[in-house]
Amino acid sequence: MSPGGHGIAAARAGASGALEARLRVAREGFALAADFSAPPGVTALLGPNGAGKSTVVAALAGLVPLSGGRVVADGRVWEDVSAGVRLPPRERRVGVAFQEPRLLPALTALENVAYGPRARGIARPEARRRAADWLERLDAGHLASRRPAGLSGGEAQRVALARALAADADVLLLDEPLSAQDVEARAASRRALAESLSAFEGVALIVTHEPVEALTLAGRVAVIEAGRVVQQGDAEALRRRPASPWVAALAGVNLLRGRLEAAEGEVVLACEGLRLAVLPGDLAPGAEAAAVVSPRAITLSIDPPRSSARNVIAGAVASVDPGIDRIRVTLDTRPPLTAEITRESLAGLGIAPGTRLYAAVKVTEIELFPA
Repeated sequence: MSPGGHGIAAARAGASGALEARLRVAREGFALAADFSAPPGVTALLGPNGAGKSTVVAALAGLVPLSGGRVVADGRVWEDVSAGVRLPPRERRVGVAFQEPRLLPALTALENVAYGPRARGIARPEARRRAADWLERLDAGHLASRRPAGLSGGEAQRVALARALAADADVLLLDEPLSAQDVEARAASRRALAESLSAFEGVALIVTHEPVEALTLAGRVAVIEAGRVVQQGDAEALRRRPASPWVAALAGVNLLRGRLEAAEGEVVLACEGLRLAVLPGDLAPGAEAAAVVSPRAITLSIDPPRSSARNVIAGAVASVDPGIDRIRVTLDTRPPLTAEITRESLAGLGIAPGTRLYAAVKVTEIELFPA
């Protein structure tokens, strides 16, 4: 870390509280009802396009008023609808990098980055020194004297990131921070951003639809779908207990939801067209339950298997998706089941769309939890 970085860390030493948000926004036919918390460190807000991620950023930054709810950052109330409290954006200690960089066109890159510290009363020489430090951290030091019109999309995005990081904020809001980077620059930019965020002592919220960015930059993930946060936790929590089919697809696992039934001395999970024998644990027949099955726990065969697996499901191949070292094969069962096999197995089974196969799953390979 540069000497300037030490000064920034020292200045941030007192800001270590969490962000607590209960957001209610009605906007152009879209309803946001998102509740989540983010401790100091990096949290990713992950969700598909149109889920409401950018609305969350606008609401937290104070650019969109809440119709209900509350925002507290580092113990300070930014907004509380029931109490009639709403701090304007300039009074919220927040640094924001939007999808569109929104740089001030008349200022150089260095002056754009120094704008936040200057607005907080920091002397011009110190503000410029901090700005230069953050530009260097993000491999953008060579852009210091250029104005926004002379920057590419990726360059402007890096300058906007530096501006957000230099703002001496309690909360950083980074909306799709690497979306404008080309493939070649993206990995390097991700590493530079991760290193920069490691020096930030407040709450950093990275908003993205890219699972790789979420899981490599953040230790914690909040998943938003259709305006609601459906799950929060680390990557392992998402994998073990995905809250929705989208999260299950993100984690690369099968999620099956249904009701437990007693049948011939065992307990089965009845899920649409499938009936799976399961180990119920503390769950009783009649309970709503969800099951997670790893694609690698499913064995495929052309003929009915002779293994000890109590769950054997027949279906036709709906799709074959090649990966780097394994192949994902999805059957047209209800709900669909996806298995992972080796390239050798693909060739040996002669699998193609429409091929009828048998999928075998051992009871011990099914993770069951309350729905």
